Amino acid sequence: MGKKNRMMKAAIALSAVAALGVYGIADAKAYKPSKHTGHAASAKAKNVILFVGDGMGAAQRDAIRLASTGLSGDLEMNKMPYAGVVHTSSTSVVTDSAAAATAMASGVKTNNGAIGVDANKVSKKTVLEEAKQAGKSTGLVTTSQITDATPAAFGAHVKNRSEQSKIAKQYLENSKVDVLLGGGEDYWYPQGSQGAYEDHPAKDPSEASKGTEGNLVGKAKRLGYQYVTNASGLKKAGGNKLLGLFANEEMFEQREEGHGDQYDPVVSLPQMTEKAISTLSKNKKGFFLMVEEEAIDEMAHENNASQLIKAGRQLDNAVKAAKDYAKKHPDTLVLVLADHDCGGMTVENVEHSDESGDGISKEDGPFQVAGSSAQFVVDWTTSGHTAADIPLTATGSGASLFEGTYENTYIHDALLRAMGLKK
Repeated sequence: MGKKNRMMKAAIALSAVAALGVYGIADAKAYKPSKHTGHAASAKAKNVILFVGDGMGAAQRDAIRLASTGLSGDLEMNKMPYAGVVHTSSTSVVTDSAAAATAMASGVKTNNGAIGVDANKVSKKTVLEEAKQAGKSTGLVTTSQITDATPAAFGAHVKNRSEQSKIAKQYLENSKVDVLLGGGEDYWYPQGSQGAYEDHPAKDPSEASKGTEGNLVGKAKRLGYQYVTNASGLKKAGGNKLLGLFANEEMFEQREEGHGDQYDPVVSLPQMTEKAISTLSKNKKGFFLMVEEEAIDEMAHENNASQLIKAGRQLDNAVKAAKDYAKKHPDTLVLVLADHDCGGMTVENVEHSDESGDGISKEDGPFQVAGSSAQFVVDWTTSGHTAADIPLTATGSGASLFEGTYENTYIHDALLRAMGLKK
């Protein structure tokens, strides 16, 4: 298939998101991905870099694009030759991040709140664990707690996403993830044992060490992990096993914490991504890396498009770093998707009146369209998740496997096929 035709199919798949309606869960098996052909479907991916923009539906991508690259430009995450449309429901119509990530990581629908287990609470092997078993190095990167729902679903198995210390312990003892970078230091130290980030900080006095599994940072060091807590430490770190914890909780702040929404991580997502890739790529058998930008979802929950766009730009910068690596290593698959939509967001013209009223549906903006005098506003319908389908874009070895419309569980199967771990 020629590049022009592939790009046309990608554009059609992305635009289809807005046209597809909510479907019945009972009919989920009726949806099948399109037939996959071409060299990219058969080439084995030595490396996989999976980006999850948590809560990033089609409208979120549009707002980030308009504010960052304008009407005629595009995001790095969109400049990929293959695209798909993903249904997001769990065993409920509207999913949470735990169930959505479990579907992608393990290929099973489960109950909201569950991590790495099916609806009957039976553990299911994840694609990260399959990659590890095949001899590849593995990594998890996020601006949330490294033990939060999305990364947890790739490297742990617990009945409830709140069991974050158990998740951390499983990373070290069971799935043995090689690179762990994100926030959530409080779950790695027991109560009363302060880490690099002070307990009860002024920004949020409720934050404090509360681990339930002992000193897991100490355990990680004994297992050979180099531990870092800031940007300079991350830059200097060597070796093949790396643990970086850069905040008590998430690596950003929300309005509920009393000081307004702020997205300003002490270590940027692109920096963490580049370090993870350079560390994991030492393995001649390849690697599997999941990178999440959590603030897109959290800022959508707060109906704060300004901070959402700021986080989205950093995600796109991280995607560029991965694509630059893939250009030099063509046996690398890079894909970008979301776990679900959040906020019921739309992008609209600037009008003198807000037809949606005040409160949760109040318009947000205006925002400047990059490179022009045009502006747009963002409108919201909820502060929660929705069942809207989400776009997926992919490039590299095995990318054509992700064309079409399919359930989120298919992502697990396609990733294994791309790496040659499943026929």
